[in-house]
Amino acid sequence: MVDDGQAAWRAEHRRAVEVRAEADRQRRARETGQARELVAGFVREAERRELPPSPLSALAPGGARYRTGLVGWYVDVNRTRAVSTAGEFYLLTVPASWRARLTGVTVTPQEPRLVVGEGGRDGESMPLAQLLDRRLAAGPHWP
Repeated sequence: MVDDGQAAWRAEHRRAVEVRAEADRQRRARETGQARELVAGFVREAERRELPPSPLSALAPGGARYRTGLVGWYVDVNRTRAVSTAGEFYLLTVPASWRARLTGVTVTPQEPRLVVGEGGRDGESMPLAQLLDRRLAAGPHWP
């Protein structure tokens, strides 16, 4: 049988977890808002500089690339992250598919993060602002 002390401790612990989760959710929402502003600023600046957007393709394991129907700017040299002309941020990696070779793929926009690649296995992370600035600085001659 659970005594009152254990029940109180569990209730307090549960409440602490809920408070921490809510604070984390609010922090992520603020960061996402800031990252969206950076992406929108990038689109405005790319258009001001007349950087030509290009059709975006998605990368599958093994190196195959599939049409996405999107137009925008790749923002990393691997061409796996991009910003569309509509101001959406995309991760352009997809599973391999024979059907996709014919029909293309549909990718959904991602919530941009202030640090791109944070928590990834390869350890390569970069502030979003720096990634976007590098792309703008490269001008129309992007790898």
